Amino acid sequence: MSYGASRFRTVRRPTVEVAVGTVGVGGANPIRVQSMTTSDTQDVAATVRQAVALAEVGCEIVRITAPNVQAARCLREIRAEFTAAGFGRIPLVADIHFLPQAAMEAVEHVEKVRVNPGNYADKKRFAVREYSDADYEREMQRLYESFSPLVRRSKELGRAMRIGTNHGSLSDRIMNRYGDTPLGMVESALEFLRIAESHGYRSLILSMKSSNPKVMIQAYRLLVDRMERESMRYPLHLGVTEAGDGEDGRIKGAIGIGSLLLDGLGDTIRVSLTEDSVYEIPVARAIADKAMSLWAPEPAHAAKEGETDAVDPYHFSRRETSSLALGAGSEVGPERPPRVIVRVGSIDAVPAAMRDLASPRLKETPAEGLLIPVESAAGIAELRAALAGQAAPVSFLALETGPDLLSADAASFLEGGAGRVVIVRRFGPAGGAELADWARLVRRTGHFLAVDAGPGTLAQLGPGIRALGDDNLLFTFSGPPEANGHALGAYRRIADELLKAGSRAPIWIRNTAANAIRGDNSFLSRLLEASFLTGGLLCDGLGDLVSIETEPDPARSARLAYNVLQGAGARVSKTEFVACPSCGRTLFDLQTTTQRIRAQTGHLKGVKIAIMGCIVNGPGEMADADFGYVGGAPGRINLYLGKQCVQYNVPQAEADARLVALIKEHGKWREPEPAHA
Repeated sequence: MSYGASRFRTVRRPTVEVAVGTVGVGGANPIRVQSMTTSDTQDVAATVRQAVALAEVGCEIVRITAPNVQAARCLREIRAEFTAAGFGRIPLVADIHFLPQAAMEAVEHVEKVRVNPGNYADKKRFAVREYSDADYEREMQRLYESFSPLVRRSKELGRAMRIGTNHGSLSDRIMNRYGDTPLGMVESALEFLRIAESHGYRSLILSMKSSNPKVMIQAYRLLVDRMERESMRYPLHLGVTEAGDGEDGRIKGAIGIGSLLLDGLGDTIRVSLTEDSVYEIPVARAIADKAMSLWAPEPAHAAKEGETDAVDPYHFSRRETSSLALGAGSEVGPERPPRVIVRVGSIDAVPAAMRDLASPRLKETPAEGLLIPVESAAGIAELRAALAGQAAPVSFLALETGPDLLSADAASFLEGGAGRVVIVRRFGPAGGAELADWARLVRRTGHFLAVDAGPGTLAQLGPGIRALGDDNLLFTFSGPPEANGHALGAYRRIADELLKAGSRAPIWIRNTAANAIRGDNSFLSRLLEASFLTGGLLCDGLGDLVSIETEPDPARSARLAYNVLQGAGARVSKTEFVACPSCGRTLFDLQTTTQRIRAQTGHLKGVKIAIMGCIVNGPGEMADADFGYVGGAPGRINLYLGKQCVQYNVPQAEADARLVALIKEHGKWREPEPAHA
């Protein structure tokens, strides 16, 4: 593993500093936050107003689309008016996809140019053919001739450049040799990077964007691995593209960006939301601040000493676990989705929580386990009274035991026909005998033990864990992490310790106040924490049960857990929307259209719908979507089945109904239930 100094602590990857105007990116600079205007670039006044609004809420770099030469020419006036408004220190970036001529115009006026290597002066006929080495070399020579003028001019003017690969728009050359893969994304960027370096130009930043956080995470890791082999230290811009809006968009962005920042990767970020761009900045700022609070002071080489890792960070595969039947419909193990547990703060809160969790509103997002703190034998008696006459809406109970609760106290409850119960017990390094005692108890009574222990403790308990086997056991960690560590790294180390001990016991991811990174207690902060920890681990293939205990409302905790599971691609509970943020290329109002389509199709569990203002990022961005609603021309919509366009130039007034008809035609439609409607 060479993409970072440590996967267990946040040791920032050292990079060269790239000057974007007066703003430094990488090196010793903080993580920079950026966003993009959504107006028509040729409407200079509107674009300047949006750029000013972004700057006023803390945006440090503003990107503006330049889809053609006319739009690129407008950047001169936009730059002048933005400076006159008092924002001369904030750099502007021209977003270029297809036209070298537009890039050559834009570079004259702004501090940075972003090029998409899959689109820029490249062929994309989505043709299936074999490229011989000679064919490939001819393509590379053509690319060299097309891209070199922009490189030379950028070097002359002191401009920066981002080589921004997008998963959905890889060239035919890349697709036919590497496929629609993270490796293909990396190779696409490296082709352009090597051309730039051949001219001695190194004011470069790179990105690997995808709407799928797993793909995005793997692509960045692979890119850094490849660059490390060639002693390249360029900064990275992080983002999950087409993330969507609302809670879902924030979760997807935080999973991808947060996972990499905690790995020490990333120097500038954008959270892409299908909302007004100003709403992206507070989310990005909160993500960056959390990550920077973890930056370890140790030199990078010190972090790797003695570290091993159970996870292949470049290829997703779910950790193999033993099976546990925690309750009806709540089996844990191979081919089973992660199970959702919610926590109550006290035994007194159990009856109200039971009523809330029985609500029909939680039909698609049910809490499968209820975690209850029980400190002593008296607590067992209180719990019995609280449960008396209750029709439990959960499959199992989990009892978080205090040090005053002994196995003898718990035995009477476990033997009293309480249904399936998970005992959650914290163990220290010298707790081997106690662990064996509790393990014998749950096996004798047919229940389960969740061993709450940090990785250092597990390393000490390893021989005892090996002797106990996997039956009736699972492992968790409520925190706090070790000094200079984080909970994501702690769970990764726990997986490694279990591998060393020969244990395939399931892992329960607990988001607790003790695990949390520094921040306020807002819902946004809790959402980001859950996305970083639970989402990051799920994208590593780790995690069989999930609880978000920082959210005090059990019903809301359950919904948030399911949203994180869906964002990480681990469990589907509703329709998923791949929706791009607006920009000057958009051919319809993305925000209102997304909300309108969501209102009509949001009940279709397991269906994935892409809503894209144009096709600039390529149909590959809809690779795992079932249906696509894409701007084809002003007032016209193209409808897709997967990556294939099946209806062209549909009048926008008819497009919603035609999309519903297409969903019905392919057997994915069901009528909404009255409660949903």
